[in-house]
Amino acid sequence: MSESVYKIIDLVGSSPNSWEEAAKNAVETAGKNLRDLRVAEIDKLDMKVEDGKVVAYRARVLISFKYQT
Repeated sequence: MSESVYKIIDLVGSSPNSWEEAAKNAVETAGKNLRDLRVAEIDKLDMKVEDGKVVAYRARVLISFKYQT
């Protein structure tokens, strides 16, 4: 079995519609620049509120990818 090393980064995705879409946006945007994405873990969910109304859903996502040496 070959040994691997993974790096974990913190990202925040947002969406006007849902937390699920916010998390998906974070992962898909990261996938445009990072190779070998492995796991995405939802760390925290929150909402942006303006004038007493929810205007955006935000998902803080921990994403791991294979570290290339």
